[in-house]
Amino acid sequence: MTHRDATPTTPGADATPRPDATPGPEAVPLPDATPAAATSAGGAAPVDGTAPAPRDPPGTTPAHVPPDALRTALSGRLAPAARDWLDHALDEAADHPGTHGPIAAWELRLAEAGRRCGPDHADAARVLILHAARADTDALTRAYRQGTADERRAVLHALPHLVPGPGALPLIEDALRTNDTRLVAAAVGPYAARHLDAHSWRHALLKCLFTGVPVDHAAGLAARAHADTELARMLTDYAAERTAAGRTVPEDLHRVLALTESGTAAPGLATPHAEES
Repeated sequence: MTHRDATPTTPGADATPRPDATPGPEAVPLPDATPAAATSAGGAAPVDGTAPAPRDPPGTTPAHVPPDALRTALSGRLAPAARDWLDHALDEAADHPGTHGPIAAWELRLAEAGRRCGPDHADAARVLILHAARADTDALTRAYRQGTADERRAVLHALPHLVPGPGALPLIEDALRTNDTRLVAAAVGPYAARHLDAHSWRHALLKCLFTGVPVDHAAGLAARAHADTELARMLTDYAAERTAAGRTVPEDLHRVLALTESGTAAPGLATPHAEES
């Protein structure tokens, strides 16, 4: 694993509604872990130098799926050898959740998950391992800081299952400082919807628009955007800046602006523009 320490900031208090209910196991196709070749419909084109936006179906990432349902769904997708490896890794994590020496055995399994279960299922496998190990905020922070981008994404997906309070927000904030669109998409999941303060959440949404992450990935979007006049102002200003620079306004911006029920609109916002190539 590589070591990259974050330098998080501390957000204000949270007083926001909880995100939409978690879907039941019957509505849980496992996400595709392969980056898209282009942005999803409705998203902005990513800024120069960023990776393509993710195409995981919103609401079906491991962050939204209860661990029991996630394990059932994943077991049905894995080949026998991969399923046996996962069962052993989960039993090992449950039996030996703490560290034995410089690193816990389950942390080594996080690194193996992509090779053992395949890239399409690695996120789900890693979330299950973290859950079986009952990883607390300190353990999750260590796994995030020492992990690859794939492992960091799995940690972000695991947060709503393992951390009841806002103690892991520094990990969310660190991911939102990157231009890795798959980290940004994971960062705006259910944990952020529950615990990011209003100011930080607004800027997280603008980060999605700027990097081309479809806003559907933002859990609790409708509830948090509703009647948010400050968000409406920020969106209108951002649209005006893009228009003045001769750039198109992402369709997702119009969708979010409508959710704010704002009566104001910048020139050129009446009709959504086509997506920027």
